[in-house]
Amino acid sequence: MIISGKELSAKLKADMAVQVAGFPEKYGRVPHLVVVLVGDDPASVSYVKGKAKASEVVGIKNTTIRKPADITEAELLGLIATLNADPEVDGILVQLPLPAHISEAKVIEAIDKTKDVDGFHPLNVAALWQKQPCTVPCTPKGIIRMLKSAGVEISGKRAVVIGRSNIVGLPVAKLLLDENATVTIAHSRTKDLPSVTREADILVVAIGRPRFVTADMISDGAVVIDVGVNRDPETGKLCGDVDFAAAQQKASVITPVPGGVGPMTICCLMENTIECFLHRQ
Repeated sequence: MIISGKELSAKLKADMAVQVAGFPEKYGRVPHLVVVLVGDDPASVSYVKGKAKASEVVGIKNTTIRKPADITEAELLGLIATLNADPEVDGILVQLPLPAHISEAKVIEAIDKTKDVDGFHPLNVAALWQKQPCTVPCTPKGIIRMLKSAGVEISGKRAVVIGRSNIVGLPVAKLLLDENATVTIAHSRTKDLPSVTREADILVVAIGRPRFVTADMISDGAVVIDVGVNRDPETGKLCGDVDFAAAQQKASVITPVPGGVGPMTICCLMENTIECFLHRQ
């Protein structure tokens, strides 16, 4: 089975659109998401356009603020402070990566926790691990939603997550633990990594290395979730962290790149924006 994030996200966004349509009468306005784009990296520009398009489908107000790559860290932090103080702004997202002279950690921490639709703020990360109310990071949230939608049994399964970032690797491991899976967190330099991954009933790969996971690293019938978005060094086309053509022959369930996890990430961003809006009412 190939899990289409496009199909599932389209259904979920349609449901959200119905929900949001009733907000003006009930609350006087719709949720407002502000996306800050620094520089003109083509991938970032594309991601931001995708978020604006999804906002339009759902009925959320979307404002994109573009700043030059040479903006100072202080100027960017000042902009975030202004957005934090604006009662008409419900969600703030600063598109990553940022130029090298700006600390991503400072920027993430500067965003009001209650407006952190990405779920990257340290207090949101801590709350996730302590099973407290929080904004769940979009990609991990989307992965769990996809697994459940596909009828994948998580409880009691062995899951291996390759990747240990606070954006995907660690939070998706935590969410799998919460679903009663046994989870191993690995990385690209884990000793004898294939022997670790072959033990996985569910394999999540999020390291940003094109076609890193080959067929010999996957057990027969495994569920493979590919989070990577890379440029194939040979063809220049988008590809994942998994050698899709080879892995498809062994996996029982697999996500493609593009069209797999990516659409669900944006879908869950819309959901997080709505949740932040409702928490503020």
